[in-house]
Amino acid sequence: MPTQLNRQFFANEDIPTEGPPRDLVGYGSRPPAIKWPDGHRVAVQIVVNYEEGTEKSFAMGDGQNDGLWELQVDLPGARDLAFESCYEYGSRAGIWRLFRVFDGAGIPVTFFGVAAAFERNPEVGQRLAQRGDEVAGHGYRWTNAYEMTRDEEREAMRRAVASIARTTGTRPVGWYCREMSVNTRELLVEEGGFVYDSDCYNDDLPYWTKVHGRPHLVVPYGLVVNDARYVLSQGYGSPEHFLEYAKANVDFLRRESDGLNRMMSVGLHPRFSGQAARADALARFIDYCQKAGDVWITRRIDIAQMFIDQYPAERWVKEKETA
Repeated sequence: MPTQLNRQFFANEDIPTEGPPRDLVGYGSRPPAIKWPDGHRVAVQIVVNYEEGTEKSFAMGDGQNDGLWELQVDLPGARDLAFESCYEYGSRAGIWRLFRVFDGAGIPVTFFGVAAAFERNPEVGQRLAQRGDEVAGHGYRWTNAYEMTRDEEREAMRRAVASIARTTGTRPVGWYCREMSVNTRELLVEEGGFVYDSDCYNDDLPYWTKVHGRPHLVVPYGLVVNDARYVLSQGYGSPEHFLEYAKANVDFLRRESDGLNRMMSVGLHPRFSGQAARADALARFIDYCQKAGDVWITRRIDIAQMFIDQYPAERWVKEKETA
């Protein structure tokens, strides 16, 4: 009698499940020929993840200490003042050093901003508004969306939008979770005021998807040129590694053999890249891009809008229907 086989060893498609469907094909061999301003080849998008003061901590009543900080040390069951002070560096000193780097280069950036972080340090929201930076919502607190019920996530999103509008003068039209849930994208579309979300890492260009029968834009983010890798075991050993990696990434995109234009994300955190040596590497990378002549450093909303103007949802829907 033949042995019964485990069907999971031979699965070749996803089963019905909650959340957005996977798309393993994307643009394939035919990415859209997007044009950036002035003939630029690469749109570099610098993101500042502003989260300090909203991470999980005993001081905030969470009964635990968050894990993403300089030392991979956990102090279970007790308040960790060393951990908390590393986050405090980001809001006390690091963010202002980053502002000085951006001011010196004359560039705009996008903040993935946690609403409560701006509430706890209002001057940061005022400064980025004066500079003309974009704020994309990063939650009300720096909390994983997948830990919430659908109603909790909806309420957190509502509070974040209202709070960011109050502290910066502009409501967010982009969104990026700490870790999204199966409900996140549907809730964004239901809310109705968002242009895009960045809760994916799966492409070098924006793309359309469909949610509740409506086109919805995704502007992918990246974790490769991201300063969190300074504190992760598989990451950068020095600021020179960050600079080397970032330069190699942008240079390859500049000379990509198909001649098409693409985007690149650079992810920063004030508690990490706000440190002097790392800020120096960042400043040198920005200078390198500006001297290259074919790199456009811009905000995420600018990339989204340019994509929408050249590749509107109506065109995407029509192409999908005739494919």
